[in-house]
Amino acid sequence: MAKSSFDMSLVKELMHKTQEEINKMPPVNVMLVGKTGVGKSTLVNSIFRENLSQTGIGKPVTQHLVKIAKDGVPISLYDTRGLELEKSIQHQVKKEVLDTIKKNKGKEDQIHVVYYCLNAASNRIEASEIDFIKELGKEVPVIVVLTQSIGTPAEEFRKYIYQLNLGIVGVVNIMAQPYPIYESVTIPSSGLVELIDLTFTVVPKEVSEALTNVQQVDIARKAKQARKWATHYIATTFGIGFSPIPFSDATLLVPMQVTMMAHITAIFGMAVDKNTMTTIVSVVGGTSGATFLGRYITSNLLKLIPGVGSIAGGIISGTTASIVTTALGMSYVEVLTILAKSQQEGGTVSMDQLKELMKTKIEQRLKQGKQNPDIQRIRAQQGITKELQNDSPIKAEIIENEKQKTNPIKIGVRQTKKLTQQVQGWLQKSMKLGTKDKKAK
Repeated sequence: MAKSSFDMSLVKELMHKTQEEINKMPPVNVMLVGKTGVGKSTLVNSIFRENLSQTGIGKPVTQHLVKIAKDGVPISLYDTRGLELEKSIQHQVKKEVLDTIKKNKGKEDQIHVVYYCLNAASNRIEASEIDFIKELGKEVPVIVVLTQSIGTPAEEFRKYIYQLNLGIVGVVNIMAQPYPIYESVTIPSSGLVELIDLTFTVVPKEVSEALTNVQQVDIARKAKQARKWATHYIATTFGIGFSPIPFSDATLLVPMQVTMMAHITAIFGMAVDKNTMTTIVSVVGGTSGATFLGRYITSNLLKLIPGVGSIAGGIISGTTASIVTTALGMSYVEVLTILAKSQQEGGTVSMDQLKELMKTKIEQRLKQGKQNPDIQRIRAQQGITKELQNDSPIKAEIIENEKQKTNPIKIGVRQTKKLTQQVQGWLQKSMKLGTKDKKAK
């Protein structure tokens, strides 16, 4: 039987929700300062996705300052022009840069970090540049990026910059792209992960998710952030206040799981086309009109979980829902990690390989049941959420239904979607409480 339109609608919904999640992210704003030819464009295209220096739309902010952005990519780049020209123009460029930084403070366009680019091969920094960097450092975090860094001379130049006491965050040696020396000898790219790590230490917390999305050099960081977010989400969604539901109503889990997968995709910030997403959904949704982790759960996935028992007349508890959703979420993180690394290296993963990988990962996790390490971490998180029992939006919804003499099990898909939105706020409370609890210890 051909794949049902319902299956495809879920693929479209997942892709739509992913873009919605990205659109919610406040953009990270990075200013690039440096003379023409120092390698700013190469740096940008190497460290951030989408080849922004070529594909982004540039809009003049001032005569010598251009803002580069692209729809669906939560970053704005501010690029300077003219620092290599005569002194009168250099003075104008510096004034425009400083005025823009000061004017945008506290606003959406606030500059979060400046990459001041110098060519390491030149092994020199002018007195006027030293003064300019010091002025910038008083207004915004500045990282000096030494492009085309090769060998000992570049490292010595880095140490020299540090000794100038410029009031900056740091100095990073960068080789943005592999650099061929001879036909058989190539210097590999380097320094990009270090630059991203340093950037994360200075940008505001509210734009760190956008930075995770747009950076493409540290895949492990993306995966770690995705697992961390999924752990909190699952712990709070299926913890205190979750009303057990019959196997026949497993479709009530769908909105929560779609939200989870969409947010994970947004964290990775990679190109996942419709064909790839369809392959992933087909693993857990079947091809015969089976609902995405809905009816399919009752006839396939739950059979793999130790101790669940008979499906007939049974219910899905918060624990069982956690196990199933964790299997889906963490397996999805692993698959996206492999896809991201493949894209980073210029390789490909076939649809058949992708499908088999997703299927294998899910089945392995389900068979582990409560013994799965991720489930152990989630149960620990659920211990924290006990303190939120009286403030649970899901529990409040159930109590209200009981007052109206309705069956809380039959909340319905529409109400469940509403609860999924409420969980977002509840999740933030849980994370804050967890932080508070750690400090108390």
